[in-house]
Amino acid sequence: MRDRALFALVALLIAGTGFLQSWNAALFILNYGLISAVMALGVNLQWGYAGLFNIGVMGFSALGGLAVVLIAMPPVPEAWAAGGVRVWAGLAVGLGVIAGAIAIWRKLGKGRLRGIAMILWLIAGFFLYRAIFDPAVEAIEAIDPAATGYLGGLGLPVLIGWPVGALLAAGAAWVIGKTALGLRSDYLAIATLGIAEIIIAVLKNEDWLSRGVKNVNGIPRPVPYEVDLQSSAEFVARAQDLGLDPLTASTIFVKLLYAGLFALVLVVLLWLCEKALKSPWGRMMRAIRDNETAAAAMGKDVTRRHLQIFILGSAICGLAGAMMITYDSQLTPSSFQPLRFTFLIWVMVIVGGSGNNWGSVLGGFLIWFLWVQVEPLGAWLMGVITSGMADGSALKTHLLDSVAHMRLLTMGVVLLVVLRFSPRGLIPER
Repeated sequence: MRDRALFALVALLIAGTGFLQSWNAALFILNYGLISAVMALGVNLQWGYAGLFNIGVMGFSALGGLAVVLIAMPPVPEAWAAGGVRVWAGLAVGLGVIAGAIAIWRKLGKGRLRGIAMILWLIAGFFLYRAIFDPAVEAIEAIDPAATGYLGGLGLPVLIGWPVGALLAAGAAWVIGKTALGLRSDYLAIATLGIAEIIIAVLKNEDWLSRGVKNVNGIPRPVPYEVDLQSSAEFVARAQDLGLDPLTASTIFVKLLYAGLFALVLVVLLWLCEKALKSPWGRMMRAIRDNETAAAAMGKDVTRRHLQIFILGSAICGLAGAMMITYDSQLTPSSFQPLRFTFLIWVMVIVGGSGNNWGSVLGGFLIWFLWVQVEPLGAWLMGVITSGMADGSALKTHLLDSVAHMRLLTMGVVLLVVLRFSPRGLIPER
């Protein structure tokens, strides 16, 4: 009953937003709450099931967003003609140089010869790679840089980009996990944060791939456009029958369609996560989390299982990133701020209850609601508090200017209160 009451409270808060503010605002909170819940499930899979401290969440989400661009955006024929083949040839040469360096390291024994061979190979490979790659990038980015300046995508349906985003994030997680999962938990956290920053830096600077800070706008939608609905006589007639303005009705209808898609993804993932948690595999993962030494003594391959769940959790984060970029209809690399939004996802997992999938979903909705609503409520509260103060007062100005900090203050207070009175979260692991 307590769990149901908590979900009912969140539903009441979102419904109250619709009645007191607008249904567009309520559906915005609902849709981002669904995306946040999916992302929180991915983090809970890593931390709640296996105790892996991953704070590179935004890096994997950004890869999911990039996958949507690569799948759904139309290709730019002029850019491909200018340097598309050459840029991929350059990347192939780069991968060949890395593979060759690994082969040299393995085949040559320890000693001066291996060191010299590695240095010569890497220097020659670097200059060859840059000689092919740099001119191709310059040619691509010179093609109508105000509108394109990149290769574009494949022009496929945008929903294909969602599983591709999960696969791209999973591939990156495999590479990272093979090198970083042997680290102690605090070093793993630092490593994943650094890798997330590298991924986002690449998206910001490689214009030929993602347009960098110029952003990719107009990503195709899986749902109708509002302007198309407003030009439909049938839709306008139905909206008027319901007593709604066609403009408002079209935005609400589109957001409801997105909510249906996101809810379907969340329900499927939640069902799969619950099945996994209650299976022998889930019990094994929790045994490894609680005591790695004892699990290894019982014959469990701890490193392999950590890699497995790290990949699964990262794939879910990549899927959530693809959903978010699809909903926004644009890729903005500068919006992926690891220290800000990774913290927010972790608050969702901790407040909801790590190790409990339902708790992560609850935390996703509750914390996102507070994140959106605290600032306007804080502005109203500060307005009431300072209403009796003289205009131009230094204290009044300071209090009104501090409204922007209410979000982070509230997140910290909520986290402290929950950890004090319910240390295992609102819906603890059972």
